Amino acid sequence: MTKIQEIKTIKEYGRGIIGGLLFSLPLLYTMELWWIGFLASPEKLLAFIGVTFILLLGYNRYAGMREDSSYSEVFRESVEEIGIAFVVTFLFLLLINKINFQMSFDEMIGKVIVESMIVAIGISVGTAQLGQEDKGDTGMDKEDKEDKESDKKQDPLQLWILSFCGAALFSSSVAPTEEILQIAVVSENIHLLLMVLTSLLLSFVILYYSDFKNSKAAKGGLREISLHIMIAYSAALFISVIFLWFFGRTGSSFNSSFDILLAQVIVLSIPGLIGASAGRLLIK
Repeated sequence: MTKIQEIKTIKEYGRGIIGGLLFSLPLLYTMELWWIGFLASPEKLLAFIGVTFILLLGYNRYAGMREDSSYSEVFRESVEEIGIAFVVTFLFLLLINKINFQMSFDEMIGKVIVESMIVAIGISVGTAQLGQEDKGDTGMDKEDKEDKESDKKQDPLQLWILSFCGAALFSSSVAPTEEILQIAVVSENIHLLLMVLTSLLLSFVILYYSDFKNSKAAKGGLREISLHIMIAYSAALFISVIFLWFFGRTGSSFNSSFDILLAQVIVLSIPGLIGASAGRLLIK
């Protein structure tokens, strides 16, 4: 595998992970699925994996991969997507403190399996559908020049408005739920710090690294990259505060603690920042 192919593969992984989170975040935040993962029998979990694998085979065969892909390539891709989904789900549930190493192995693996099957489908769709269109070799110089000119003329107000819209769209499905408060209460400072860093990393991957649809390569320098990510994160934080206020998460005697409020904002800003970054590109 050449260096260019390796970079392309890594970008596809990044795009797949973003797709998995985009399509599954409301479920990753859902209490009922945490309980199902804990209570489901091994037979049901195996059946869930089997059904998901069949769906992945079908999607990759007819929509997710090149038409000339062999059955072995489709099989290998589907296995790979389930493997990535396991890792992403495990790390995310660990991040929001819904699994930990004090739990029994059965409880941990049950939660991961239930959540990761939806993530796997999202990874498959994200890898195939959320990338840049292949423009070919002709006219690339001209198109690159047009992209650079459009970047220079990009209206900051447009970035803010699209970031607000994306953050509101993707965080609205979990903002009214009790799970945000539950996660905030059990999250320690290290969890909250890792949530912030993970959110910023995901934003960078979406906007500048994964060849996400309508994104740009990281050519603008550290200052421009930092500015765009900070716009997205500021929008996510603002929308999180507004939603928490609107749904009555800031006024009760328990929620009035600044520490709890801040933790809720950080927890809710994860889908908010993914929405502010990916959403603003998709609705552009």
